[in-house]
Amino acid sequence: MGACSDVVPNEAVGQRNGSIAAGRDRPPHAAAFTEAYFRAAGAILAVRPGSSEPDMSAALLKRHYGLTGSIATLSSEVERTAEVNLSDGRQLILKMATRPEAVDSFRFQSAAIAGLEGARGFVAPQVIRTINGALMFEQEGVCGYLQTRIEGMPLHQAMPTYDLLFRTGRALAQLDLALDRVSVPAAHRPVLWHVGCWSRLKELERYLPSGTVAGSVRVAMGEYVEFVEPEISDVAWQVTHNDPSPFNVMVTNQGMGFIDFGDGCWGPRIQDLAIAASHVVADATLPLGGAEHLIAGYASVTTLSALEARLLVGLMRARQSALILINYWRSHLFPADAQYIKKNVARAEHGLSILRPLDLASGEAAVLAAMSSFQA
Repeated sequence: MGACSDVVPNEAVGQRNGSIAAGRDRPPHAAAFTEAYFRAAGAILAVRPGSSEPDMSAALLKRHYGLTGSIATLSSEVERTAEVNLSDGRQLILKMATRPEAVDSFRFQSAAIAGLEGARGFVAPQVIRTINGALMFEQEGVCGYLQTRIEGMPLHQAMPTYDLLFRTGRALAQLDLALDRVSVPAAHRPVLWHVGCWSRLKELERYLPSGTVAGSVRVAMGEYVEFVEPEISDVAWQVTHNDPSPFNVMVTNQGMGFIDFGDGCWGPRIQDLAIAASHVVADATLPLGGAEHLIAGYASVTTLSALEARLLVGLMRARQSALILINYWRSHLFPADAQYIKKNVARAEHGLSILRPLDLASGEAAVLAAMSSFQA
């Protein structure tokens, strides 16, 4: 663990209920830009998940929900996620963890998902309440919650047609509209994927392989610090999903669905669009690599402000770079899990190479062109 001592704090940093000491006298979003927030967030991802702990899924399911069924553990980086198949045919997802910071994460996740119930324009899981009517459970150092399982195909397995990308962007905008009306606890807890951490991720550059990728990351992060970060506080902020990647977006018979709210937090609304768009940059013949269609879908529901349109490409490149930096670092920490950790890295590297030629003006022009390409 010595290799990451510059990221992991020597002493625990208070983080329950999202409180960061260095940010108590600042606006809520300002805490995310502090050194204390970054160190606390980095410490969370620098600890290996407790996969060797005894599996208590069946006992927890029975005790807190009165349910029994077959249980299969799914892949997960920070928390244990299990698929539950009940005898009546229902399929559920049980999330649980023993780490202290998981309490706030699960409080956020379960409340955010519950707050989306009844919203239209997208599909989301539903929280199953405990026998006592609570959104989540805590029991002798173990916490978690139970939700329904969305049936469908992950976006990364689907053919990325223009129509599918447009529908994804449209559904994401509907999700953001719904999340803007949701009140959740722990929205300000430390999350390394938060935009406020990005300017400090440069210390992870030494984990990158030398070559074009490292150079592209340095340029993108330098542009973010110089041009984007100074203005990011001036766009609209709200509760966001913060990770609508192709692994967390589902193509279903009822519409586009969204799962895994574990990185959700209080952040710039445009951040969800930047993340989703950054993952679909693949076509080198188009200025935004095909993200034009997703952006057009989003803009058909929520018109971007002039500032959001100007910052979007810079945010997309910075998010691609953050993904590359964090996952190379975590792969160094946990080499046995590198394949799973780096599942999105190749896509980010390719997308970053496509967006690299765009400067601030040409990037803004491409976004404006995408916004005007749809018929409302």
